[in-house]
Amino acid sequence: MSGDLKDFQLEFGGVRLGHDTQVPVAEIEGLARPTVRGELVEQPGADGAWPAPDWYEGRTLRVDCAIKAPGDPAAARQILATLQEAADDRRVRTVGGAVMPLRIKWPGSPVRVLFVRLVKLEASWEKAAFGWIPLDVEFAAPDPRYYGDVEQQEQIRLGWLSGGGFTAPVQAPIRVSSGNPTGQDRPGWVTNSGTADAHPVLTVHGPCANPVITHVDSGRSIELAVTLAADEWARIDTQPGRLTAVRDNGGPVATTSRLDTFVLPPGRSEIRWTASDPTATAYLSVTWRDAYIAL
Repeated sequence: MSGDLKDFQLEFGGVRLGHDTQVPVAEIEGLARPTVRGELVEQPGADGAWPAPDWYEGRTLRVDCAIKAPGDPAAARQILATLQEAADDRRVRTVGGAVMPLRIKWPGSPVRVLFVRLVKLEASWEKAAFGWIPLDVEFAAPDPRYYGDVEQQEQIRLGWLSGGGFTAPVQAPIRVSSGNPTGQDRPGWVTNSGTADAHPVLTVHGPCANPVITHVDSGRSIELAVTLAADEWARIDTQPGRLTAVRDNGGPVATTSRLDTFVLPPGRSEIRWTASDPTATAYLSVTWRDAYIAL
């Protein structure tokens, strides 16, 4: 992160665009409601039509801008080179599903992030000698939602037992849960301060076996057929375009659960988990960004 953005500014790859920058923007298309795919089906023998479900398509941002470095063509060239080099990052360009953050600051709201790829960067060189390079820039965002600029995280220990206890005799392995005490600040509460469903990344840290993670409010659960030793982990990524369950060695984790429906709705909700743990030291890390459908 290269500092706070001002209103009407964007940042990609360390380069700022927009108001009061060296890359003033004339026009931006694609910031409003994303395009939807759906259709109206005529009703046989009846008036009107039946609307099929509307699903958001990926978002495309088109930016009409120019590099402005009066009397300093070398500085203008460097800004263009920085944009090109950012888009050439092999960790994104050559990896399916990989994206980069485009940070946007609009009046009346904090910085939002759109995860994109830079798919078009055309420059006009006629006035480059004067430090003026008009640009035609296009970003493709597979996920049309905007996200909070800061990633949120909550850790939930498996051996946290202040809401209950053991009944003798006790035999290993001990199966424990996150408990259920009263109180507004107990571990397991997560808050999506946005206006759209957020898709968390869930990381189970061993030692434990066969963890089950449940979103209490919706009742949706993710069951993992995995045994983790101490210092081993399994990660479930529910983000659109990813939907993976892998462990620390890169191998897959078996699960029959749907990952795409495990979401954090706007507002506060609760996550609990259970597993077999002989040490009561395992824990779950829940990471997410607040999600928005509008800037």
